[in-house]
Amino acid sequence: MVSFENDWDELLKDEFKKEYYLKLRQTLINEYKTQRIFPGMYDIFNALKYTSYNDVKCVILGQDPYHGEGQAHGLSFSVKKGVAPPPSLVNIFKEIYNDTGINNMGKHGELTKWAQNGILLLNSVLTVRAGQPKSHRNIGWEEFTTEIIKLLNLHEKPIVFMLWGGDAKAKAKFITNKQHCVLKAAHPSPLSAYNGFFGCKHFSQANEFLRNNGLDEIDWSID
Repeated sequence: MVSFENDWDELLKDEFKKEYYLKLRQTLINEYKTQRIFPGMYDIFNALKYTSYNDVKCVILGQDPYHGEGQAHGLSFSVKKGVAPPPSLVNIFKEIYNDTGINNMGKHGELTKWAQNGILLLNSVLTVRAGQPKSHRNIGWEEFTTEIIKLLNLHEKPIVFMLWGGDAKAKAKFITNKQHCVLKAAHPSPLSAYNGFFGCKHFSQANEFLRNNGLDEIDWSID
């Protein structure tokens, strides 16, 4: 049984009993036995473990985990210290600098600080085969993460949703509560960053929205 050791346990307990999730679980058991899968099985749910439901004030929704060795650790776009920031994360840091003046370049790529300060670093799909992006699409993760978005839509406090790329934008239809702020942009990968990610100013917009709603702004530094 999955345990988050926070309020997600109660909110998601019924989800783990549903038929689609039981099938997903069986698929994952087989995949971890026969394939190289990222992240490690004990890191799959780190986004939910690090950021409790009640603490969420911003959601950064990615696609699926990094598929390179040693990169994914259960937080979207994050890599552990000692692992070179992948191009998508470098582009995120570039946009943060251009938007807010905060310079995270040349440091590391671990976003744990963000997660611990109310940013849910979630992917639409939570696992991937090594070297095979999108290899775990349509095995059940989309249904699970949609349920998370639906629960966040019911949140009593306003939340900023940053939806980057097509898979993330597809979740927008589940965010119907007008108190929330939905920001959409191209994915920050080198293939699409120049098609609308660079210049999106999501980071300053998020803080303006939080400030206007009487909530603490986000410190986008990673120190």
